[in-house]
Amino acid sequence: MKRRLILVVGMPGSGKTIVTKIAKKLNIKTYVMGDIVREEATRRGLAHTPENLNRVASELRRLYGEDIIARRVLERLMEDNPHIALIDGVRSLVEVNAFKEVGDVVIVAVHASPRTRFERIRRRQRPGDPETWEEFVARDLTELSFGIGSVIALADYMLVNEGDVSDFQEKVQKLLKALVRGETPSFTVYC
Repeated sequence: MKRRLILVVGMPGSGKTIVTKIAKKLNIKTYVMGDIVREEATRRGLAHTPENLNRVASELRRLYGEDIIARRVLERLMEDNPHIALIDGVRSLVEVNAFKEVGDVVIVAVHASPRTRFERIRRRQRPGDPETWEEFVARDLTELSFGIGSVIALADYMLVNEGDVSDFQEKVQKLLKALVRGETPSFTVYC
């Protein structure tokens, strides 16, 4: 049976971390692409500010190819060799294609409106998160420049995260359980 890779895509603050946490509870091996960038920033002695993380991500892609972050995740994935895995934070079709080389890929997009995402980001107060609307928009434009919009547009499933968090968690769990069973759910949009 072919390895199944669930690629999660979404703009910052959309709810990808919730999807990853639920995957872990379902014993799905998870990988977070942003961890690669944060580790590289730490290795370089850089603080995890939006500017530094964006610069590191852009530089890695420029120096080593658009799929470098995916390839670094794939090194870990191949070492672990899970039958099913979830990769959080895919940002381009080049990355999607890298994952397609080693498994059956399913793309799950997580969506929330910009205003909703901005408020979530302000509440969570992670190091490196934008503090102003202008910083938030700039970060979104950077994400879009990596090609994230194309991945969202080609997603197999769309999870809309605008309401009650427990409703969203229920949708995520339902979808992930079906994907683990190897099913192709008939719903493609979960609102």
